[in-house]
Amino acid sequence: MQVEILRTPRLILREITVHDAAFTLDLLNQPSFIKNIGDRGVRDLEQAARFIEERFRKSYTDHGYGLYVAELKAAIDGVTHRTPIGICGFVRRAELPGPDIGFAFLPQYERKGYGSESAKAMLQYGRERFGFERVLAITSLDNDASGNLLLKLGFQFDGLTDSPAGEKLKLFSFAYK
Repeated sequence: MQVEILRTPRLILREITVHDAAFTLDLLNQPSFIKNIGDRGVRDLEQAARFIEERFRKSYTDHGYGLYVAELKAAIDGVTHRTPIGICGFVRRAELPGPDIGFAFLPQYERKGYGSESAKAMLQYGRERFGFERVLAITSLDNDASGNLLLKLGFQFDGLTDSPAGEKLKLFSFAYK
């Protein structure tokens, strides 16, 4: 069963399920995902299904939120079709003092406003559903596209932080008004 979280004018954000294994495998193995977010070591559909259960779905259980599939809505012959194009949502990392927003899209859907649209809606959802007062975000040092999107969304650059692996990351924060 697909649990819908929210809708935007062009997107539906919903919980990810094992039925999304092929999409997840594709997304996690995109060169841009590996470069900017990291190599998750997911190389086949079985590993993708396990990753979904052990990471994405576990976050829903443990924290009540997580990363969600962003599906593009398109009407064709009067029928709404939904195409998975990326993920957006909140992550709770032990090394950060609060939830952080994350997003990633397949390359053919980047730079079309879907990241901004989904992240804006997710920030509103975080405030209304979970009462978040502050949301964090991290990017790799050279991921200017995500950093610029975060600034456009109203995040501020707070400085550098270390990942659990000892890599330097840019840290951003968003305070609700």
